[in-house]
Amino acid sequence: MATPGPPRAFFETHPVFRHDEFAAFHRSGKRSPQTTAAVLRQHVRAGNLLRLRRGLYATIPRPRSSDDFQVDPILVASRLAPDAVVAFHAALQAHGKAHSVSRRFTYVTAHRAKPCEIQGSEFIPALIPAALRSRRGQGGGTTILHRGGLDIRVTTLERTLVDVLDQPDHGGGWEEIWRSLESVEYFDLDEVIEYTKKLGAGVLAAKVGFYLEQHREELMVDEARLKKLEKLVSRQPQYLDRSTRESGMLLSRWNLVVPSRVLERRWEEGS
Repeated sequence: MATPGPPRAFFETHPVFRHDEFAAFHRSGKRSPQTTAAVLRQHVRAGNLLRLRRGLYATIPRPRSSDDFQVDPILVASRLAPDAVVAFHAALQAHGKAHSVSRRFTYVTAHRAKPCEIQGSEFIPALIPAALRSRRGQGGGTTILHRGGLDIRVTTLERTLVDVLDQPDHGGGWEEIWRSLESVEYFDLDEVIEYTKKLGAGVLAAKVGFYLEQHREELMVDEARLKKLEKLVSRQPQYLDRSTRESGMLLSRWNLVVPSRVLERRWEEGS
């Protein structure tokens, strides 16, 4: 078995990494777990690494020090689980489409985990939806972005649109969701509809249909695609936000109760 290169070579190409990623590199030369752990401790003491939490490290670029070094939180979110996918509003930030900068970063994973705070940012794990757990690759709708020298998995803009409509608490609220999505010039509408079908929720189909209908001209949404979503809609009226059950206008086509402030985009009145 080939002997791995020096640890510094790994650190220079991994601005944020998990212990198991470094162990796979370092122990390829048959080094013991104890030796691998000792090397990491040594580099933390030397100021080459910053220990973010148990099993998670960031490389400190020279000539910076741990006292003034702020790690890119999107890179952190991408490494908080072996299968982590940056999602929801954090995905909008990663794609450069978020209306507002947030210090709350959500990632999707199959592993149960607790929220944590690192360097003033909050990291929220979201379990893969039950409808997608048996599907390969978390049901699709992910892509690889190159950020800060690291490849990270992020939900596509199409999946992100559906996800934030499905779980608006992870999207920053309706105004933030609308303003962020409206900065996206193009969506593959067939991908949006296909991912919506995979989740299999009538109320979600209604939300997606409503959003696309509202932006019919800008996104070039044709009637045939709206009808595909309409066929999936629940027979009973549903609220746009099931957690608050906020009253509003019932849109008969979508069997969806939409608050007037969203329907009329009242946040634009103060712009």
